[in-house]
Amino acid sequence: MRIVKTVRELQAVADAERVAGLRIALVPTLGALHAGHLSLVDEARRRADRVWVSIFVNPTQFDDERDLEAYPRTLAADLARCREAGVDAVFLPPAEEMYPAGDPTWVEVAGLTQSLCGAARPGHFRGVTTIVAKLLLAAKPHVAVFGEKDFQQLVVIRRMARDLGFDVEIVGAPIVREADGIALSSRNARLDPEARAQARVLSRALAAVERAVAADERDTARLLHLVRSEIEKAPRAEIDYAELRDPESLEPVPPRLSGPALVALAVWLRPAVRGSGPGVRLIDNRVLHPPNGQEDPP
Repeated sequence: MRIVKTVRELQAVADAERVAGLRIALVPTLGALHAGHLSLVDEARRRADRVWVSIFVNPTQFDDERDLEAYPRTLAADLARCREAGVDAVFLPPAEEMYPAGDPTWVEVAGLTQSLCGAARPGHFRGVTTIVAKLLLAAKPHVAVFGEKDFQQLVVIRRMARDLGFDVEIVGAPIVREADGIALSSRNARLDPEARAQARVLSRALAAVERAVAADERDTARLLHLVRSEIEKAPRAEIDYAELRDPESLEPVPPRLSGPALVALAVWLRPAVRGSGPGVRLIDNRVLHPPNGQEDPP
């Protein structure tokens, strides 16, 4: 497995692979790799001859310095996981390689980044799109794979790639869950046992609303009430947002569902002792499909 630390070297390797007629897939990560990340590697392997993983804790996408400092750094374990998964190269740039001295150049997608996580985390998506653009320019991949757990991020990156003419396929891979339904996340490691148990309410809320839609419930207000009431069963859960959105435009859905709808959740699991820290913010989502995908009859 090759370790690359500079943009210039990675671009040279990419050029050589392309000349050889090999297809490159990139899996961008912040590190702290888990089975969810490895599922992205598996998806990348199905789509390319060479699989590359980038590991970079990108400071510009953290709106809270405490969150950046608390983010787990597990490089030795990450590299071991990559080797075991058959990753061909890992890009490990230092911060100064991705953000040279001086005022940075930003890449920003308007509109799609204003709601959901964008409303709660000012500047987050500007940091995400900027670093992803830099990584795509460095790796020159044919395909880049992202997890659907960060659904808004996936939509935003697809729009950026389309609007800026990146010659790369942006692929979304399904959410990987624990046996009890909790979506895999590096943040889960920061949950104490009680909070970990209460975090199950996110997947339970998604399952409840999915069952309601399958039973032909179409009223948006009732569906959202169902979601919120399920989450509120956890004493330490505090809803950041629980919304129904169009899965492509991220605009709010109409009062009655007439097609696929994204139910997007962000929930804080507060610490057991008030004032001992901000807690852990978890996100989850599911795309709902009304029966037969048909509109309500006139």
